[in-house]
Amino acid sequence: MKYPDLSKEIIAMAEADQKMRKDSQSGKSTFDKNIDENNSTRLKQILKEINGWPTISSVGEEASYAAWLIAQHADHNVNFQEECLKLILKSNNDVLPANIAYLTDRVAVNRGRQQTYGTQFYQNKKGEPTPRPIKDNKMLDNKRKKMGLEPFTVYEQKMKGNYIWPKGYINPKIGRFDKSP
Repeated sequence: MKYPDLSKEIIAMAEADQKMRKDSQSGKSTFDKNIDENNSTRLKQILKEINGWPTISSVGEEASYAAWLIAQHADHNVNFQEECLKLILKSNNDVLPANIAYLTDRVAVNRGRQQTYGTQFYQNKKGEPTPRPIKDNKMLDNKRKKMGLEPFTVYEQKMKGNYIWPKGYINPKIGRFDKSP
């Protein structure tokens, strides 16, 4: 690992992100957009320091994933998200492919475009998770498979809370972070 200190810092930033989100969802605290903004600002500095994306080989899988999580939650700055996506795409497959899919969709949705991989949902008027518009539904599962994602019908059931997990299933994690939402 080329940047062990940055690795620890990026992981700590993502842990603060996840704690804030979990606490706000459970009612322990309110959503703090400053965490997203501060994390984005610092990640932007880190990208300049290392002259590129924090890849698996440079910071480890957990920190590379954590950097993606910070970028994914930078909805307040879609230009920054787009910059991150460009750097990720230049990383010579030294990132988790699913991270590319999720950030590609997030940028598209934030730009008012249709998503490619069907990863982005919203709460409709009835409070139900609903997928954002998806382009090329016929090829959706093929595209998802190439990125290491499950079939869309399975993902949709997970998002709606209707998926029945196989007995004995253990969610694959990267350190303290789930690989999937």
